[in-house]
Amino acid sequence: MALTGKQRRHLRALAHHINPVVLTGAAGVSEAVVEKTKTELEHHELIKVKVAEGPATTKEAGADLAKRADAELVQVIGRMVVLYKPNPEDPGIQLPSV
Repeated sequence: MALTGKQRRHLRALAHHINPVVLTGAAGVSEAVVEKTKTELEHHELIKVKVAEGPATTKEAGADLAKRADAELVQVIGRMVVLYKPNPEDPGIQLPSV
């Protein structure tokens, strides 16, 4: 699912006030981080991930995490990554139409 610019703006606005729920370690995006991300995305749909200094840049780590968690990378800002994955059964976030 590719997000449009309008949908990304909407998700960035919603993410502005939330705190990070997943933190990566110095090892980067490990399997445990991916599993925690998947669990949090099931519960919240939209999450922030704080990326620690590691082997990859924040943008690389965010893209890798989004791919492995089957989510959309909404935004990378500083050491923070915003990810989105709609709940297939009961979506809580209504995206603007195209």
